[in-house]
Amino acid sequence: MINTFPKFFSTLLFAVCSFLAVSANAVLPYGELPSLAPMLDDVTPAVVNIATEGRVKQRQSPLFSDPFFRHFFKIPDQPVERKTSSLGSGVIVDSKRGLVLTNNHVIANAIQITVTLRDGRQLEAEIVGADPETDIAVLKMPTENLTALKTSDSDDLRVGDFVVAIGNPFGLGQTVTSGIISALSRSGLGIEEYEDFIQTDASINPGNSGGALVNLRGELVGINTAIFSQSGASHGIGFAIPINLALRIMEQILSTGEVKRGFLGVSIQDISPALAEAFGLSKKNGALINKVLKDSPADKAGLLPGDIVISIDGKKIRNANDVRNRIGLLPVGEKIKFKLLRDGKELELIVLVDESTQEETKPKVSNELLRGVTVGDIQKGSPYYGKIEGVLILDIQRSSLAWKSGLRANDVVTSVNKSPIKNLDEFLSAVDKKEKALLFRIVRGNMATFIVIKK
Repeated sequence: MINTFPKFFSTLLFAVCSFLAVSANAVLPYGELPSLAPMLDDVTPAVVNIATEGRVKQRQSPLFSDPFFRHFFKIPDQPVERKTSSLGSGVIVDSKRGLVLTNNHVIANAIQITVTLRDGRQLEAEIVGADPETDIAVLKMPTENLTALKTSDSDDLRVGDFVVAIGNPFGLGQTVTSGIISALSRSGLGIEEYEDFIQTDASINPGNSGGALVNLRGELVGINTAIFSQSGASHGIGFAIPINLALRIMEQILSTGEVKRGFLGVSIQDISPALAEAFGLSKKNGALINKVLKDSPADKAGLLPGDIVISIDGKKIRNANDVRNRIGLLPVGEKIKFKLLRDGKELELIVLVDESTQEETKPKVSNELLRGVTVGDIQKGSPYYGKIEGVLILDIQRSSLAWKSGLRANDVVTSVNKSPIKNLDEFLSAVDKKEKALLFRIVRGNMATFIVIKK
């Protein structure tokens, strides 16, 4: 039998190399080896290194704040702040206005920001504005002799597209890595409040944050933001904010000085297997509306409790987090098309996204132990309705303390610190007493158990 693998491998390698050569604007002379260097020569001047200096408050023991204690034990006054520094990356997106996009966490707490260009120039920059919930920040610096990066429509990205990540990993200086788009629309990671990430296997390491993710035409498609790693180094799972989203945030910051979140006026939960069976669904994809605020945009459009959202503007909805991201990342005043299931039948409704003029629909839980947890009363349609007293966990961010402690979406909390609770008001009152630990009794399906949440 003839072994055709070497021939197949050679053909595949030639095809890939040819693709790279053609994709890089066909700038490679005939006969030379494929290279990204010509494209990078045009791109890298627009990617900058960012160094910050700042101050943060130090946590102190209450004893050190007592003048008598310090005097008796002859303890000197303790500094209430300490200096901080950080290194990251940024991308020049507007050379005429000197605008740089980066991550909020790169410049958080900064009182001085120094931008270093590829040609070695160091320029002072100031913060125009930032949006911690999407981790986007906009900087402004002197405009003399700057190069801006062209942007591409990140909605056109496909899994498998080749991309290049450019940044300043570990403070080493400008570094380039390459890979492909591994996945799109990643959310529910617990990294940011609103998530719609591009996932790539191009190596991203600490210091790459705020850097550029570009396609083979040298166009900016994303802002490198985070990695999925337990060691702190790249494991081939990196995340970038789509440039379309980053530019929308930037334009809001420039025009109004802040980001106004879209408001729908509904409370939404994931569809558990039990709920899927109760609603006669063959799949548990989608999100269940369990509450609609009176006179809200959703109410005016005709949405009802019990409706199941299956797509928004033609994009399929997998869970409640998808709906939250889609609404929260839309500008106020935009019309969106909801495709719903109601009593087993499909229908479409147009909703006008508005700015919230009333309290948020999700309850405010002030206890830090429950950061990232959304709770609500048990509504009609739930298999627990009328059978169990307590509150339902509507949503929980992965990697949150509560998640690590074992709490999950669709759990029912029936008691807090051994005190039974009947409804949301009792739950909020119980958890907001600032205990150092919370003991929950939960019901999950046909099982009941206790979990402890503590730092």
